[in-house]
Amino acid sequence: MTAFSFIHAADLHLGSPLVGISARDPELAPRLAAASRDVFVALVGQAIALRVDFMIIAGDVYDGEWRDTSIGLFFNRQVSRLIREGIRVYTLRGNHDAASVVTKSVRLPDGVYEFSSRSADTVLLEDLKVALHGRSFPDRAVPENYAVSYPPARQGWFNIGLLHTSCDGRPGHDPYAPCSLDDLVSKGYQYWALGHVHAFELLHSDPHIIYPGNLQGRGVHECGAKGAVLVKVDGDEVSVERIIVDRARWFDLAINLHGMISGSSLGLP
Repeated sequence: MTAFSFIHAADLHLGSPLVGISARDPELAPRLAAASRDVFVALVGQAIALRVDFMIIAGDVYDGEWRDTSIGLFFNRQVSRLIREGIRVYTLRGNHDAASVVTKSVRLPDGVYEFSSRSADTVLLEDLKVALHGRSFPDRAVPENYAVSYPPARQGWFNIGLLHTSCDGRPGHDPYAPCSLDDLVSKGYQYWALGHVHAFELLHSDPHIIYPGNLQGRGVHECGAKGAVLVKVDGDEVSVERIIVDRARWFDLAINLHGMISGSSLGLP
């Protein structure tokens, strides 16, 4: 099997209105919106510098319906940089950018493959002996388990499953395309590229089953370093490392007030 590498990203949420932050801090919201675009530009630059063979984006490229085409054109400009460098792109639609939500007014560039929403299908990368399996969301809410209908693993190939899912009911996330860890492991794929959960999670290491998290935290509920995952494959050896690209980072700080003097004890209101 040819040695190769790829980047696994998810949940870009381009065009997010950041309504909650806008209401509290009108100046901060546009800076975060710009950061969500800047981090994708940075990730594309990393992919080119690393000379990866392809990039996977496991759903929710967009946050929802476009108010104009500028966000779709932005995405196309960035993935076109990858295509010009010979880096292929494979993506699918999640609950935020389901086929029923985001219009087709901006056509994806040649070299970008979007998985169908009708059924799970397979793309074969003959030069790398890689089989990619995936399915897009047709609608925002997908109650059925997509994983069980994915094609069987191709023997002698490196199988990658792309899936936007709530695996084992991840807390804080809608239970869309629900599946169990056993569903994924039993499929016989060598790697599962998941999306939907906005925090990095390594659910399993043999095979690797990973949520890369989103590229940029969008509020206090999305703390810590954010980015994508670089995957290197050489025969049976699979190595994974995070690529951190966030431009603004949120922290949850605990402050110990033990021993502090209260205002009331000083006669203050």
